Amino acid sequence: MPQWDMPPAELEAYRSDFREPDDFDEFWARTMAEARSHPLDLATQPVDAALPLLDIDDVTFSGFGGHRIRAWFLRPRGATGLPVVVGFQGYGGGRGLSHEWTMLPCAGYAHLVVDTRGQGSGHRVGATADPIGSGPHVAGFLTSGIRSREQVYHRRVLTDAARAVEAAAALPGIDPSRIVTSGASQGGAMSLAASVLSADLPNPPVAAFIDVPFLQDIGRAIRIVSTGPTREIAAYLRAHIDAEAEVARTLGYLDGLAFAARARIPASYSVGLMDDVCPPSTVYASFNRYAGPKHIDVYPFAGHEGGGAHQHARQLRYLREMLPD
Repeated sequence: MPQWDMPPAELEAYRSDFREPDDFDEFWARTMAEARSHPLDLATQPVDAALPLLDIDDVTFSGFGGHRIRAWFLRPRGATGLPVVVGFQGYGGGRGLSHEWTMLPCAGYAHLVVDTRGQGSGHRVGATADPIGSGPHVAGFLTSGIRSREQVYHRRVLTDAARAVEAAAALPGIDPSRIVTSGASQGGAMSLAASVLSADLPNPPVAAFIDVPFLQDIGRAIRIVSTGPTREIAAYLRAHIDAEAEVARTLGYLDGLAFAARARIPASYSVGLMDDVCPPSTVYASFNRYAGPKHIDVYPFAGHEGGGAHQHARQLRYLREMLPD
């Protein structure tokens, strides 16, 4: 895949014509109030993963609707007062196995690895059910409930992500004043939304990693790519030719551009200029609208993998700068 989207200079200047719903703030305030009406009910259970230098727990907490969400909690054995990175998963993946997440604990951080409801049968195994069903939709998750802002699948997912920040602040051995959200692709969208939706907490995140984020400038994405999960929306609209206005309205409540405009904490973005899953222009649309301190790492010859391990190495250095001892 060549660099197929806008030239770099145009990407840097791109401003989307996305218009958020007038009641965006009211909708999400109500959604979070409903979620927080359920006790967080955080529970941890030690796990023997044959990793003697780490403490690992199987974590559960209440997300959207009080539904139980699973996570792994890893940290250096016996350590206290730790910063914690709350990590979210890419589309189709779950929290995986605990030994897949040793990098951050090895660097001296705690890591809460959050499962995604209903997913986790793709690139990593999952353990969290989504007890809410759906009407007719395209195979996958994006169009589940897509004609209703109340029923759309990712309303539940983004709410779960925000509640994960609450859970992180309550974990043993954590310094709740040093919480960072992190994720790539769908996880990048969750990191952005969670950091904004939890900004009113006593212990909000202090920084966010937003790598090759999905669900940004969605109206543009569904018109210029036919790969990755975005194709599910286009396929739905081919079948339901009368649904375009309803779908566009629903997606307005999920689009990362609305969350980016409300952000205030430092953010690290990344983009692959050959990405045909999350188009570079949609990533830049989010980055350019982000209202807090920010920088973006650009990988000219990368696709949706973005910087991969190179980006992880950079993030370790960023964490050291963001979260000094």
